[in-house]
Amino acid sequence: MVLARPAGESEPPFILGAEESGVNCAYAALLKSAVTICNHPNSRDIKTFVYRTYRQSLFVHLRAVLQEKFQVEIARLTVEEPPKVEMGDYALPIAFELARTLRKAPRKIAEELVAALGSVPGFTGFEVAGAGYINCRLDRGPVARKFVEVEQWLPPLDYALLEHTSINPNKAAHVGHLRNAILGDTLARFMRWGSSKSLSFMPPRVQNYIDNTGVQVADVVVGLTHLEEMDLSGVKRWMETLRQSNERIDFVCWDLYARVSQWYEAGLDQKEARKQIRLDTLHALEAGSNEMAVIADLVSTAIVRRHLETMQRLGIEYDFLPRESEILHLHFWDAAFALMKEKGVLYQETQGKNAGCWVMRRAGTAGADGENPDEEAKVIVRSNGTVTYVGKDIAYHLWKFGKLGLDFGYSRFHTYPDGEECWISTEHGEEPHPSFGHASVIYNVIDSRQADPQNNVIEALYGMGFTKEAENYHHFSYEMVALTPRCATELGYVISEEDQSRPFIEVSGRKGFGVKADDLIDKLIAAALVQVNARHPERSEAECHSIASKIAIGALRYYMLRYTRNTIIAFDFQDALSFEGETGPYAQYAVVRAANIFRKANITPADALRAFEKIDAAAYFSGEDGDSLWELWLLASKSVHMLERCIQSTEPAYMAKYAFQLAQQFSNFYHRHHILTESDPNRKAVLLATAAVAQRELIRALAWMGIEAPDVM
Repeated sequence: MVLARPAGESEPPFILGAEESGVNCAYAALLKSAVTICNHPNSRDIKTFVYRTYRQSLFVHLRAVLQEKFQVEIARLTVEEPPKVEMGDYALPIAFELARTLRKAPRKIAEELVAALGSVPGFTGFEVAGAGYINCRLDRGPVARKFVEVEQWLPPLDYALLEHTSINPNKAAHVGHLRNAILGDTLARFMRWGSSKSLSFMPPRVQNYIDNTGVQVADVVVGLTHLEEMDLSGVKRWMETLRQSNERIDFVCWDLYARVSQWYEAGLDQKEARKQIRLDTLHALEAGSNEMAVIADLVSTAIVRRHLETMQRLGIEYDFLPRESEILHLHFWDAAFALMKEKGVLYQETQGKNAGCWVMRRAGTAGADGENPDEEAKVIVRSNGTVTYVGKDIAYHLWKFGKLGLDFGYSRFHTYPDGEECWISTEHGEEPHPSFGHASVIYNVIDSRQADPQNNVIEALYGMGFTKEAENYHHFSYEMVALTPRCATELGYVISEEDQSRPFIEVSGRKGFGVKADDLIDKLIAAALVQVNARHPERSEAECHSIASKIAIGALRYYMLRYTRNTIIAFDFQDALSFEGETGPYAQYAVVRAANIFRKANITPADALRAFEKIDAAAYFSGEDGDSLWELWLLASKSVHMLERCIQSTEPAYMAKYAFQLAQQFSNFYHRHHILTESDPNRKAVLLATAAVAQRELIRALAWMGIEAPDVM
């Protein structure tokens, strides 16, 4: 859709293209299908829905009239609003656009169109106004009822489904999850801003996949039922005790999960029996409607709530939480299985190690030759009938692209401080909800170790003939996060002499060696708070904590973004919080330093830019001194270009590098020029404007990365 704002108009006209109108649908189907109506990425406004619905139906009818009466095909329809509501609800300048083609006066064309339109559902009539406008009046009573019948939730015509975080709901989030979440959230921020500014990027919908029936959750259930010897009522009492004592269930399960992992390995004589307990529990969770499944649902849902709280500390929000339990119980896999067999993607192996399994040939392999089995084939359904992770993932992605013919039930799950809501999948959700399937493009933020399963899903899509969907499926991969030996020591771990010499130390939640995300955030805030208290003793405790939190969150997010995605990160407290070098606090400090200039100069950045417009600044951009000024202006002008580059390459590290370079250039400018004591008023105006431009673009670049600069540092 195209929006253009003629001079003097407060609202732009709306131009509806034929390719976006659903013109091949009957009017009844047009009203029924929300997917083809709304073009705004976050439209949750019933008025917007109704207004656009009737506007679109008008296009369908008018297009048919033009084809029949004038043999004219229109590709788009410009829709404006009359200057006064009493004149109508829509104003169509179509007659002016057709005057040259039909060789008639616009008013004559308008009169003929009004006569031919006849009765259009939802409208009381059409009138010719002025030299040829067609004013359209909605039938206010019925339309008003549409406002209150049901709340409508509508997706954009095209949107990108961005899935990130996807933590197993069996324990607290750890430092590795933070890289995933920050990468995904930053890409979402890039795309959201880019789409809002018509940069040809699709608006994102953010999802966080919840594997609540997987082996990790099964392990926690095993821990509760076998190590702690609890039944369902015991688990409920335990959870209530945790709530009353303000203990975090995700922290408690962190330790329980490590204990269960050790329990599986202890005692060779019991190893097989314990392995069978694990398998039986996993099958119970997948089947549902039993005590083990209820325990899993209670515990995993409580942990998911904690995960959302953790991520909210970093400014990370989600639109939808699809759960694996619904994928199983709503028979997504059954539908996908039937489709894959119908398309010839799967076949049942009769010999070899995969005998009895339903398998899919891997890309680039020879496959079975008629005599020998394909030992490289990917198992999708095991011989015992259980579905592999890849199989369930294929079904899930068929839903994402709107190819499954099934949908989740939905329920509101969490409300963010800004009023936005996060939804969760259910088996039977009836309340009005957004539409989350039918994505045009998919980005999955999943670590590089999952490349093979991701490629299997893509190959399945190709095999089923969904070529466009396969090409629009993107694995947004990244490498792991480890700790420097220094950081591990600061966190209280005992590091061997051998490990002390290593560049990084891997973490393992299963082994109990890891860093909880909340612990890391708390330690960063505490470290920043020491510096803030020392520098600003006049500030209140609450103010200092707020400043320290912004510094800590900025340090953490920047550290996770500064490295390219294919680089292993060795996290280090001191490096992240440094006010020097390529860090978040360094960039934040540049913003604060600029703010101090304007405060001392008693002028706002906006006033500085307005003053700049009134002078001839060309002379101040010449010579060596002028070149250094222009270099900063030129770099500041590249922020949006950098945003586009980041989205196109799916590499947020470019923005982190840009923010550092801009902060560095500003620092050089700050030390080179004595802005506040400059005697030449015009030169001072140029210098202040330079600071304003640099600060504006640096604030913008940091905001795109989810980083806010505090008032002071």
